[in-house]
Amino acid sequence: MGKRPAYCYSRIDRPAYTRKKYIKGGPEPKIKSFDFGSPGTDFPVEVSVFMRERCQISHNALEAARIHVNRYLTRKIGRENYHYRVCVYPHHRMRENKMMTGAGADRIQNGMRLSFGKIVSVSARVYENDRVLFIRTKPEYVNIAKDALRRGKAKFPRPSKIKITKGEELVN
Repeated sequence: MGKRPAYCYSRIDRPAYTRKKYIKGGPEPKIKSFDFGSPGTDFPVEVSVFMRERCQISHNALEAARIHVNRYLTRKIGRENYHYRVCVYPHHRMRENKMMTGAGADRIQNGMRLSFGKIVSVSARVYENDRVLFIRTKPEYVNIAKDALRRGKAKFPRPSKIKITKGEELVN
């Protein structure tokens, strides 16, 4: 059975389930690295992705956006001309009460009686106006960075916006 679509899990409708002390098993987050490019260099322009709505972003979506943006930037401008960071970490464990299908399933399974669910994935809880990704770069590469983040934000389940800041002031 395949993974359920993002709309099944993207709403925040119950308290966070993050206490590893009480949680046994479940998958580890796919995303392992969060900083890319040249993090020590001081770049004057920052391009960021902010969420417009509160939602849960799965670790698969974060990893897909991370890979897509990093490859695009590396091909277009080279690793020494940017610093790219994923700002959120998937702490929240998502549960699913798997139901049996087929002949005789109603006699074997209890349905929703005492349903708690098994952990099937992890996600990052993001609220309105939270920054998810950002790229610091030189002024001549701003359009490439903006295009990279436009491609990366397409992996997220809810709408988001891109903001460009130069130093402390907002550009746009």
